Amino acid sequence: MTPRVLIIIPTLNEVDHIDAVLNGLLPFAESHGARIVVADGGSTDGTRDRVAARPEAGITLIHNPRRLQSAAVNLAVARFGAEADMLIRIDAHSAYPQDYCDVLLAEAQETGAASVVVGMRAVGSGFWQGLIAAAQNSRIGNGGAAHRVAPVGRFVDHGHHALMRIDAFRQIGGYDESFSHNEDAELDLRLRQAGFRIWLTARTRVDYFPRRTIPALMKQYFAFGRGRARNILKHRSVPGLRQIVLAGLAPGLMLALLSPLHPVFALPLILWGVGCLAGGALIARETRSLRGLLAGFAAGAMHVAWSAGFWNQLLRHLGRGRGRSEAPA
Repeated sequence: MTPRVLIIIPTLNEVDHIDAVLNGLLPFAESHGARIVVADGGSTDGTRDRVAARPEAGITLIHNPRRLQSAAVNLAVARFGAEADMLIRIDAHSAYPQDYCDVLLAEAQETGAASVVVGMRAVGSGFWQGLIAAAQNSRIGNGGAAHRVAPVGRFVDHGHHALMRIDAFRQIGGYDESFSHNEDAELDLRLRQAGFRIWLTARTRVDYFPRRTIPALMKQYFAFGRGRARNILKHRSVPGLRQIVLAGLAPGLMLALLSPLHPVFALPLILWGVGCLAGGALIARETRSLRGLLAGFAAGAMHVAWSAGFWNQLLRHLGRGRGRSEAPA
């Protein structure tokens, strides 16, 4: 029997992309009787009006008062999950192959996985977005994450969320809505703890449109760093070697403030600059574009912002703990 599918699209100011995403999903939805739920977090750019004006009966628009993607998916499953076996999470800020949903269903049925995750490729237009995309597609920028490089079909610990069995999603309590970022990795950890398996497919992928400016990119990765720290603190898990190295980056660079006392304190900043140049040279060779030289510094900015966000969350947690310990009994 063909599984029933619920397609969920969290949105917030996606008027430039929502029509293309919906147009791509409708043939699958109509052939499979799937409901498409657009859970909008209060868009002010006309996204809601654009969706509401669509004539197709299979598209449902709901309001997501908490604005977060995690809350959007939880809300859609709470309202419509009983009518489906599988949920497919769609990012409106991306582009998808025509057979995307069909491949996800086939992979879930063939592997028996509770979750099917996909690889991502950043696609940019214009100078800065193209530069940022080159950084995110490189191993220098993504650290060789399984879902960021050319994936090989295999079971993994984590990946970009695409399809999930609704019974598994409900059994573990859905997304933790206290996470604004890294909610997917946090859910994957609980999914594995409950005995479910996650399959990374090599048969399809997502084209992701990254941030268009370096400040916006750094803000995003600052939030990613905070999310990773919250994940580690919540589950008392041990960070991986790459995460430990990245976490040490921001404190190391801050030592440059002490360089008037001794030049040795400037060494981490010098090494970071050299690393960005070397990484940029590798990206330039991969992309066959001199713009790749600057992409090395974009990757470096991503890492610094992630590290700063990680320490921001960790220090806030420690501060709250100390405040509680010093409170009168």
